[in-house]
Amino acid sequence: MPRESKYEMFRRNMSEFKYACPVCGQHIKCDSSQSGTVMECPTCFQKIIVPQAPAGEQTLILTGTKAGNGRPAPTSPEPGPKHPYPPQGVSGVLVVVLILIGIGIAVGFVYHGTIFKSPTPVAAKNAPGDQTKKTAPELEAPVASDQYWTLDLIGTGIPTYPAAGRINGQNFICERATLQGGLLTLRYGDLDFVINFAGANAQMLSGKSIDVDTNTPSAARVVLRWKDGDHAMHETFTNGYALLLDFGEAANNRIPGKIYLCLSDDKKSYVAGTFKAEIRKPKPKKQ
Repeated sequence: MPRESKYEMFRRNMSEFKYACPVCGQHIKCDSSQSGTVMECPTCFQKIIVPQAPAGEQTLILTGTKAGNGRPAPTSPEPGPKHPYPPQGVSGVLVVVLILIGIGIAVGFVYHGTIFKSPTPVAAKNAPGDQTKKTAPELEAPVASDQYWTLDLIGTGIPTYPAAGRINGQNFICERATLQGGLLTLRYGDLDFVINFAGANAQMLSGKSIDVDTNTPSAARVVLRWKDGDHAMHETFTNGYALLLDFGEAANNRIPGKIYLCLSDDKKSYVAGTFKAEIRKPKPKKQ
């Protein structure tokens, strides 16, 4: 049997063990003779100080110590932030997938309003220096019809849609309502319903209900105003009409109300629905 050399005896006495790269986690095999020396990771090229060999049989994977800057990894043509390599194997792939999912969720959350928001019309602008005009929402109410006109309002309920009807054959829907100096005005462009309460203010009308039938000899004066071409027209009624009018409680310079008014003109003018009138100060009397 050949005699064993001193080198072979030395190699046989040196126990092999594994340790992990502290940067990328790559497992590296070496023997106890290399403990304390500097090695280069075959994956990330980081210089590592080899840990001391474990005493006895190895049960845990040791971790080396970073010795300095390793050889730089190849970079893309465009400079960008450098990130450490993910751990090798299935766990590394899982980390990358979770990172990509997190980025996707964050981008979707930030840009959700931009991606999924419905296009809205651009508001018209005034001349330079003026504020942007706000477009008022369109009012919805039934088209004027004879079926809504009657001089017998007994048992009739006031509808809940915005006050609408017709004046002298022209369709009407209340765009603005005001109460000033005892005059309740419902307006739509050049069309007006005006009811004169003889100077009664908002406090006197707040919470009140008014019921007028065609047999009332003298009631609140009602004036219809419209335009016929360039000519301003009006018609006045002091009786012969039917009216249901309920005022709510005045608050915050507003008084709500519900109205059903049918007049005895040839065009069967009427208005029915709800309104919220702005309370204005009476105009100063002329000297």
